[in-house]
Amino acid sequence: MTTVQWLETPCRQGVSWGVPWPRGTVAEGTSFALADGTPVQSWTTATWPDGSIKWSAHAIGPSAQPESSYELVTGSPATPDQPVQVDRSGDEVRVTTGDVTWVLKAPQLIASIQYGDQTVVRDVRLVSLRQDAPDEDLSRTRQQTTAVVDNLIVEQDGPVRSVVRLEGKHGDWLPFSVRLYFYAGATDVRVVHSFIWDGDPDRDFLAGLGLSADVVMRDEPHNRHIRLAGPSGFLTEAVRGLTGLRRDPGEAVRRTQVAGRMVEEIPNPEVSDRLHLIPQWNDYTLDQTSADGFTLRKRTGRDHAWVTIPSGTRSPGYGYVGGASGGLGFGLRDFWKLHPTRLDIRDAATDLATATVWMWSPSAPAMDVRYWHDGMDQDSYAEQLEGLEITYEDYEPGFGNAHGIARTHELTLRVHDTTPSADELAEHAALLNSPGLLTVAPARLLEAGVFGSWSLPTADDQDIEARLNFLFQYYVSQREQRRWYGFWDYGDVMHTYDRDRHTWRYDVGGYAWDNSELSPDLWLWYQYLRTGRADVFRFAEAMTRHTGEVDVHHLGRWKGLGSRHNVQHWGCSCKQARISNAIYRRFYYYLTADERTGDLMDELATVEETYLVVDPQRKVRPDTYAPDPHALSVELGVDWGALAAAWLTRWERHGDERARARLVGTMADIAALRYGFLTGNARLDLSTGRFDTSRRTIAVSHLSSLFGLPEICSELIDLDLDVPGFEKAWLDYCRLYLLPPEQQAAEVGQPLQGISLVQAHSRLAAYAAARTGDAELARLAWRKFFVDEGDQLNRNALQREAEWKTTAIDGCLMPIDEAAFVSTNGAAQYALAAIQNLSLIPEHRNDRGGTAWKTAQRSPGEQS
Repeated sequence: MTTVQWLETPCRQGVSWGVPWPRGTVAEGTSFALADGTPVQSWTTATWPDGSIKWSAHAIGPSAQPESSYELVTGSPATPDQPVQVDRSGDEVRVTTGDVTWVLKAPQLIASIQYGDQTVVRDVRLVSLRQDAPDEDLSRTRQQTTAVVDNLIVEQDGPVRSVVRLEGKHGDWLPFSVRLYFYAGATDVRVVHSFIWDGDPDRDFLAGLGLSADVVMRDEPHNRHIRLAGPSGFLTEAVRGLTGLRRDPGEAVRRTQVAGRMVEEIPNPEVSDRLHLIPQWNDYTLDQTSADGFTLRKRTGRDHAWVTIPSGTRSPGYGYVGGASGGLGFGLRDFWKLHPTRLDIRDAATDLATATVWMWSPSAPAMDVRYWHDGMDQDSYAEQLEGLEITYEDYEPGFGNAHGIARTHELTLRVHDTTPSADELAEHAALLNSPGLLTVAPARLLEAGVFGSWSLPTADDQDIEARLNFLFQYYVSQREQRRWYGFWDYGDVMHTYDRDRHTWRYDVGGYAWDNSELSPDLWLWYQYLRTGRADVFRFAEAMTRHTGEVDVHHLGRWKGLGSRHNVQHWGCSCKQARISNAIYRRFYYYLTADERTGDLMDELATVEETYLVVDPQRKVRPDTYAPDPHALSVELGVDWGALAAAWLTRWERHGDERARARLVGTMADIAALRYGFLTGNARLDLSTGRFDTSRRTIAVSHLSSLFGLPEICSELIDLDLDVPGFEKAWLDYCRLYLLPPEQQAAEVGQPLQGISLVQAHSRLAAYAAARTGDAELARLAWRKFFVDEGDQLNRNALQREAEWKTTAIDGCLMPIDEAAFVSTNGAAQYALAAIQNLSLIPEHRNDRGGTAWKTAQRSPGEQS
C-alpha cells in the first residue's frame, strides 16, 4: 500500500513512526503488515470524520541488517521470534524483551535489569538536588532527594513494542512522568523524562537533576572498563590500568584490555605479582558546562583529590561502565546542546558501581528562574503599556513566574553481557542523538491530503526555493554562531536583530526569545513536509520539544497557556493559547507517534476555560469587561484558531464528541455573525460551547491570522464538515483584507483598520483566489508577496532587500555572519506565504498586472 523509508540512514534499533492515509481509503480496524515479513505493531492515532483511518502508527524491533525501505501493506502482521512480554503482579511489572528482563516496581523506576541469568543493573532511580538560596548566598544548603514513583501504567504491551508510563514527584516538588519504551529483541530501553517546575522561584533552586543506576561489578578491577564519549571517540580506560606501567604486561594483554575483552592471565610476573600496587580508579566525571567544552576528571576515592584528564569540546553524552562479563551503556540525547549536563561513574572499584546521567549538572550554578528584572515600578496597566512602547516587554507584576513550565529529556539505558567494542559504542552514541525514523516520501504525504495547503517544490520556482533554503540555513548558522543552546533555551530562536550591536536583541524585552511568535514552528514543519529533508526535521523537532514544554505553563492558574516572546521564555504577562497552540505539535505527533507530544495536546482539551482566569485583552480594553463563564471574550483569530486546533486534534485522536460539538458549533456561529471573521471577537458560553452571534461590529487585527488560523481553516474546509456559511466567512476575510480601502468600504460599509504585514497576508488572498477562481485576486496576492512599490503598507525588510546574503562580521564577541534584514517574524511569514502561494496559485506567478515585483525576484547570493 505504501513505502516507508529512513529519514536518515538505516537504523538497527527499534523504531516507531506514523503514516497518513487519504480519506476513506483505510477502514478503522484494518490490520497492517510489512511485505518482507518483518514483525510490525500498529495502532491508530487519528481518524477522518467518516471513521476511516487518517494516521496510523507502527513499530518494528531492532534488526542486525535493516532494510533500506519497507512496504507497508494490509494483512496479518508477523510475530517476533522474541515478542515483548509484559506481566503485572500487584505493584510489579516484569517486561521481557528476549534475553533481557526489566523489573519495574515503585518507588524506583526500574528495580532490576537482568541479561540472561545474570543481574546487571539494580535500582534505576531519579535523583535531584534542591537548594534553598541562590549561589551568591553562601549560607545555601543542598538536599539530595530520590524521586518516588506513585503510579505505573502499561500503555502498550507488545508484541513488538511496550510502553510503560511512571508518574511521581522529585521529593515534595517537581512532578514528573517517565515513559519507558521496550522493543522485541532489544537490549536497550528508551527513557523519556518530563518534569514540571513548581517551586517558589525565590527559595527553590534546582542544583541537580539526574537518572542513576547501580551496576553490578563482578570482574577483576583490570577487567572493569570505563567509556565516556568525546566528539570523535571515547575515553577508553580500565579501573585498574595495565598500560603505561613501568613493567610491561605484554602487548597481547595491553591490546586485550584496551579492546574491552577479558584479560585471562598476565604472563609477566613482574606485573601480575604487583597488581595490588596499581591504583584503582573509582570515580569518573565528564562535565559539559557549556556548548563549547567539557572537562574530565577521575579519582581513586571520595577522600582523595581529583586528577584531571585532557578535556574536549562537545560530548555526545554517552558512557559505559561494567566489566568484560557485562555492564551498562547510558546516555542523554542532545547532551551538549542541553548544557549544563554531566556523566558520573562512582564506586567502579567496588562491587556496585553507580552511573548517573545528570540533566542538570551539580557542578553548575543552581538553576535560577527568578524574574529577570524588578519591574521598575510598572504597577498600573498604563505604565506597563508605556514600557511596552520602549522595550516591547509586556510586563505585569507576578506574571514572570516560571511556575508550571516543563522540560523533556530523552535518555537511554542499554545492558551488555560483555564490554562493547569501539564501533558498537560509536553506533549507540549516534543512535542516541539521531534516533531512527521511518517516514513516507513528501509526495505520499501530499497525496494523503493532510495539513492543509502545501505542494512539492518545482523547477519553475528556484528563486523562491533558494530564498526558503537561505532562511533555513541562516537560522541553522545563527543557532551555532550565537550558541542558542542550553537547558531552557535549546530549540528556540531569537525574535529580532540589533544591527548596531551585531547581535540578536537577547536582552530587550519582547524582542528576545521568539516563543513561536508568528509561527516559525509551522514554517519549519511545512518545509519538511514538502522536502523530506532530515536537517529540517531535526530543527523542527527541537523547536517542538522546546516550545511545547518550556514556553507553556502545565500547572497552576495559567495551565494550558503559553507566554509571549521575552528575555525569559516565561517572562511575558501575555499568557495565551496562541503559544500553546496544538497546531504547532500535530506534525511531530503524527509523524512520530510521540506520546509525550500527545500529552501536551491533551492538556488543551478544555483550554477555553483558561479565559476565565486571564483576559488576554485586559490592558487595552476600552470597556469594563470582566471574564464571565457565559460570555467569555474570544478573539476570532489567535484565540479561536488555537481552540479549533485543540478541538480538532482531540476529536480526530480520541473521538471526543464534546470537542467535535464545540468545533462545529463555533464554526456555525462564526458563519452566523453578520461580519463573520471580520467581527474580531465574540462571546463564548462555556456551558454550551457556543458563541453569541448578535455582535455587529468590525475589528480586524494584523495578528489574527498569523498563528495558524489560515492553516487550520484550510484543514477544516477540506474536511467538509457540513457547516453552511463557514467557508464563505473565511473567504470574505481572506479576500477583503488586502483589497483597497474603497472596495472594503463598498462591501462592509467601512474600510478595514489595522491592515499591515501585507506579504504574510498574501496567502489569504491566494486561498480565496484558488477557491473562487478569481484571477485578479490571485494577481493581487502575488503583487503583495513581492515588492509592491506603490503600497504604503509595505514595511517588510525582506521585501525591500533585493539580494539576500550574509555579511561576515569580525571584531564582535565572536566572528559571525549576519543578515541584518532578517527577523523571525518576517522569515516565518515569508516562508508560509511562499509555500502556500506556490501551492494555491502557481499559474498566476508570472501574471501580476504590474512590473514593480520584478525588482525582488533575484535569487539569494552566496553566503559570504
